Amino acid sequence: MIGLDKLEVGQMARVVKTEEKRLSDLGLVSGTQVECVLKSPLGDPKAYRIRGAVMAVRKAEARNIMVEVSNL
Repeated sequence: MIGLDKLEVGQMARVVKTEEKRLSDLGLVSGTQVECVLKSPLGDPKAYRIRGAVMAVRKAEARNIMVEVSNL
């Protein structure tokens, strides 16, 4: 398991645990597939495809979301 903030562009993962209430309210819950699709020029925030939508998540929030990287 790693923090979502460690996911690199093009990698996919499955959410294992989240402590970010705001993001869990948006559908980022255990079992959700996530793909890192973009990284800002300075590296924060990164954009993730979550349930068909793309949303930007700052590193401070992303490090509290634990994911398992998919081996695709």
